[in-house]
This record gives sequence, C-alpha cells and structure tokens, in this order.
Amino acid sequence: VALLRDLGVDSYRFSVAWPRVQPGGTGPVNPAGIGFYDRLVDELLGSGIDPWLTLFHWDLPQELEDAGGWPERDTAYRFADYAMLVFDALGDRVRTWTTLNEPWCVAMLGYAEGVFAPGRRDMQAALSSVHHLLLGHGLATQRLRAAAPVPIDLGITLNLGTSAPETDCDLDREAARRSDGLGSRLYLDPLVHGRYPQDVLADLAGIGVSLPVQDGDLEIISAPIDVLGVNFYFGSLYSGRDEHGDVADATGRPVVRPVRQGLPRTDMDWEIMPAELTSLLVRLHRDYPGLPLVITENGAAFADVADERGYVGDTDRVEYLAAHLGAVADAVAGGADVRGYFAWSLLDNFEWAQGYAKRFGLIRVDYDTQVRTLKRSAEWYRDTIRAVRANRAKTDG
Repeated sequence: VALLRDLGVDSYRFSVAWPRVQPGGTGPVNPAGIGFYDRLVDELLGSGIDPWLTLFHWDLPQELEDAGGWPERDTAYRFADYAMLVFDALGDRVRTWTTLNEPWCVAMLGYAEGVFAPGRRDMQAALSSVHHLLLGHGLATQRLRAAAPVPIDLGITLNLGTSAPETDCDLDREAARRSDGLGSRLYLDPLVHGRYPQDVLADLAGIGVSLPVQDGDLEIISAPIDVLGVNFYFGSLYSGRDEHGDVADATGRPVVRPVRQGLPRTDMDWEIMPAELTSLLVRLHRDYPGLPLVITENGAAFADVADERGYVGDTDRVEYLAAHLGAVADAVAGGADVRGYFAWSLLDNFEWAQGYAKRFGLIRVDYDTQVRTLKRSAEWYRDTIRAVRANRAKTDG
C-alpha cells in the first residue's frame, strides 16, 4: 500500500480468495481469511486509495469442485452466499464490487481446454459453466444491491479482444464471427440484453452442446450493472482454413484459426496491438450503449533484466503502457465512456499456468528476498499520473 501511495494511484483493484474466506465453499466465514482483507481495505482508505474488490478470480474451493464445480447449478448459489459473507464484512467501506474476473478463462481454459484448474476437457461442462458463472454473477449482484445501505457500484470483468477476418472471404468472416460469438457476445449479450446470441446457440447445437437455461435465469443475469471491466491484451485475425487448407478440424468442426500479424510480441508471445484496444472500446460503446467502461487489466510481461540494485530499465513496458493509454484516449475521443485504467500488474506475480516465470509488474519482486524495487515503468507511471493531475488542476483553475 505504501508503494501504491508513492505511485499516486487513486484506486487499487484486488481479488478476494474464496477458499481463504470460506474454506470448503459453505458455512461461516473464516475470521483469519477475511481479516486480511479487512486490514487491507482500512490501509487503502487510510492512504486515500479507493478499494476495487473482485469476488472471484478463479480459485474455487476444492470441495465445490469435488461436487461438480461450475458445471453444477448449485455452485452459482454457493457463490452468491459467499459474496454476502464478504459484503457483510467489507460492505461498509468498499463502494465498487466486481463479481467475476474473466469467466471465459474459468469455463474454457478450465473445463474445455484443460490448461487451467480443474484441468477438465468437456465442452458441455464448459458451456454449463458459462451459464452458471453468469447466473452466479446475477444472483450476487441482486443480493448485494438489495443489501447495500448506500449506493454502490456493481460490475463484472471480461477478457475481451477483437476478432477480424484475415481476408474478406466467407470462410474467414465466418471464423471471425464464431470467435467473437464464443469469446465476447456469449457473455455480453445476456449481461446487457438479457439473451444469448442465437447464432452462437446454433453453433453449439451443431456439436451437441447446449446451455442449461431455466425460466427466469436471463432476467437474473441481466440485473443492471454500473460498470463493465475490460481486460485487454491483444486482438486477433482469423482464418477459416487450417495450415493445410482444410476447412474442418479432426472432429468435423469448422476451422477457427488465429493468424499471426507479424507484430512485436510480449514475453507471453502475445502480439502488441494498441489500436485494437481503441477498436474494442468503440465497439462496446456502439453495441452496448450506456455501459460505463473501465480498463481493469492491461499490461505486458517482458524478459526483465535487473541490475545489481534490482532495478529494471524496462523501456519496452513503458512504450507498451504509453501506447495503450493513448489508445484509450483515442477511444474516448471516439465516444467511448471509459472511466478508468488499471495497469496489470503492480507487482511481479504468480501467473497461473506460467508460475513465476513471466513478469508483468511495474515493481520488481526478488522472489528470494521479497525485496520490491520500482522499475522504470513504475517511475514513468508515477510521473504520468503527476503530470495529468497537474494539467487537470491547471485546467480547472
């Protein structure tokens, strides 16, 4: 928190670990678990920093996974109960609540592709998870809103990109439509419009997969929200043919193949394309009007090299951040209602399947000593905040 204060940021986004707060996924709150976040919130507020709380960032209590996990409808109700435990402890001080972080990653990487926990590979389980994650979001949103003694801001964070065809041929345009449908509209349409996109439902039916929607679910899922969190790292071009020219994969499904664009890449092997962030934000403003947007994650891992003091002169990260902040400014000029920006991440972090191998932080962490050292990007970020505030004060004056 002292580092945050020194950077001059006015908000800090953090996630609460469900297994720490409610071990087992049912029953009462764990005092030691919630106590950590209670102290964190007080420390943030004491430093003039607004806490932005995310309730679920992929860590499901093992007991709930053993009972079936997110493919089971009951997990949505257990999530809403857990949300209320956190709200009962922190709702008197926290004003911005995000239910889920990146439900696509939970459902598709965890239950379809098996590269994240719980490591399952079952497309029907993944799509059932999509619906129950969104249902859990809606249930929690309704309960938090009803329980709040003063107005609060409620939202959800999605990982979003752009999906464009490599060429104007029908196959490529169809591939881009499928990617956009399964990666973006499958979440945005029910959240904002109260319906799942019919073309995506038809695509899923073609492979024998359906969403377990019950009466009233979509009304719950589309409970009004105050902010949409946008996590952006890259956009994609798509081809409807694989590398051999085939239009169907081994299972007979239509090919949806991402195509490299020859752009510089981060250490995660993600191409750097800030202009796509502008396109995404303008598209969200156009297709989902009236929904305030906040960039809840944007940043880059690079192969940082520290000197003998632990200092990293990461000009590559500075250039990345400057370009993407410029892209946000371009989107605002294009009419997008963007209210804020959070860099990912404050500290070098545990990056799930990548472990500690990839460094995203503005601040370097020496994993042997836990010493934390501002990188050049942190200094740039701090100086940029100061310059913006000074300019704003001058303009207001």
